[in-house]
Amino acid sequence: MASITAPRRVIHPVHALLLGSSFSLFLGALLADWAYSSTKEVQWINFAAWLNAGALVFAGLALAWAIIDFFRSDVGRDRNSILYVLMLLATFVIGFITALIHSKDGYATMPAGLMMSLITFLLVAASVWLGFSTLRSGARR
Repeated sequence: MASITAPRRVIHPVHALLLGSSFSLFLGALLADWAYSSTKEVQWINFAAWLNAGALVFAGLALAWAIIDFFRSDVGRDRNSILYVLMLLATFVIGFITALIHSKDGYATMPAGLMMSLITFLLVAASVWLGFSTLRSGARR
């Protein structure tokens, strides 16, 4: 006899792309900040600012997707999906604050820019983990 399990939600490929892109761009911003703190080459802080801005675009789109998906009537809501939306919101807000810090002069950016990039990366890593653990790929609807 086949076991009956509750259907799980399938992650949409575009949503997965948005999550993965924000993860990799925030990681790039963190690495560029680390390179700037090691070398004091001003171009690294410019790279970090642009990578952070690109990551905010993808994170904002992923957040909008998650909010719309959360309020859809045919999707069940649980504690993990609420936590996922809140974690993406925190990632976007802290990432925006990081972008404001990166808008300063290169010497004025450190060490706050590096610490904020680290916090933002940890938040996006937790968001991606929550997103892929609550939205199972390959499951049936």
